[in-house]
Amino acid sequence: MADTAAPQEFDLLVLGGGSAGYSTAIRATELGMSVALVERAKLGGTCLHTGCIPTKAYLHSAELADNAREGAKYGINTSLDSIDLAKVRENKNGIVNGKFKGLTGLMKMKKITVLAGEGKLTAADTVTVDGTAYRAKNIVLATGSTTKTMGLEIGGRVITSTEALEMDQLPSSAVILGGGVIGVEFASMWKSFGVDVTIVEGLPSLVPNEDPAIIKVLEREFKKKGIKSKTGVFFEGVTQDADQATVALADGTSVSADVVLVAVGRGPVTAGFGFEDQGITLDRGFVITNERLHTGVGNIYAVGDIVPGVQLAHRGYQQGIFVAEEIAGLNPVVVEDVNIPKVTFCEPEIFSVGYSQPKAEEKFGKENVETQEYNLAGNGKSSILGTSGLVKMIRVKNGPIVGVTGIGARLGEQVGEAELIVNWEAYPEDVANLVHAHPTQNEALGETALALAGKPLHG
Repeated sequence: MADTAAPQEFDLLVLGGGSAGYSTAIRATELGMSVALVERAKLGGTCLHTGCIPTKAYLHSAELADNAREGAKYGINTSLDSIDLAKVRENKNGIVNGKFKGLTGLMKMKKITVLAGEGKLTAADTVTVDGTAYRAKNIVLATGSTTKTMGLEIGGRVITSTEALEMDQLPSSAVILGGGVIGVEFASMWKSFGVDVTIVEGLPSLVPNEDPAIIKVLEREFKKKGIKSKTGVFFEGVTQDADQATVALADGTSVSADVVLVAVGRGPVTAGFGFEDQGITLDRGFVITNERLHTGVGNIYAVGDIVPGVQLAHRGYQQGIFVAEEIAGLNPVVVEDVNIPKVTFCEPEIFSVGYSQPKAEEKFGKENVETQEYNLAGNGKSSILGTSGLVKMIRVKNGPIVGVTGIGARLGEQVGEAELIVNWEAYPEDVANLVHAHPTQNEALGETALALAGKPLHG
């Protein structure tokens, strides 16, 4: 006889347990809702298991390799013996497992019902998980993203970042397809580990979404490190044999290496979940929502990487909190993508929030935009660290600062104040009146604001 039991009901059901999904669930429980969260793999999603956390663990190992190699410059007679990649991976796994255990415990503490299995949207108020139906007053779609492959077959010597983080041995050489965030982070890491690296980027520069001043510094520093770049040329295909993989380029040349890393971005994971069957609009796989992240169907919302825009874990956190508060009737403030902080953890690090100079000139008019750059050569802590780079601020003439960016070792930590400056629409004169501790890299933000306010100190 068929099971006619009524579906279990919740105030909110979240489909996906990555950064965006679990943050929605946590905030909703804090607001008094009964919440279920469906996850087919592991809580934490890409960010925790194959993205943000593991790559930054590897990048820290790369930083230590550089420190050992360069110690004598600072009077510390160290040298780099070798890279034990198995130990690097073991350290990464320990960090990931610890965070996963903590997140699992947090779900229990918050009394969130975690449903392990394959979920599918089967009605505007129902998600079916491995044959069992669950009904909810509100549903949030948070199914995340996966690596784009541009039609390339992944296997053997052709890998994505997921496989790269599980390698047993370092390659002697690598070609990286894509000069965006993932590409330059792996290029930086592998070069520090002693790998011969070539980046192929179809657009005219590395990190093409960054301010031109930042791009110029990064390309110069990568060249000094010996990282080779082929920009402004697209790849046409990849072949491999027992000895190497070869990338054919559109200009008729080719480049070969032990491995080819496909790092051309990430795409949404939305196929097979029944979204379109329930009337939800998809565009190239992305879920289309209004500015308040509602899909236009029932009480269904979408958050995180499946919503068009920057694919960042902290954007997912913010959207998850936003939607939970929206459902609760708190009318939260919309944060535009342009004002979400971004950090690229290559060496040197890049941070940015708000408009780049070209984007600001496009929006406000070139005649209405003022900029100021502060060279880190004038910053005591940066000289101690042995880094070069700059901080740049962009303002509307006689108006607020609409963009802050910078590049230099460890400079990603300065994105917090930069975000406050831009999102609170601070004027340079406001920031110039604040005291920035000495000697810190944070002073570079104060110095840039002082100069933009017309009263430079060390600039």
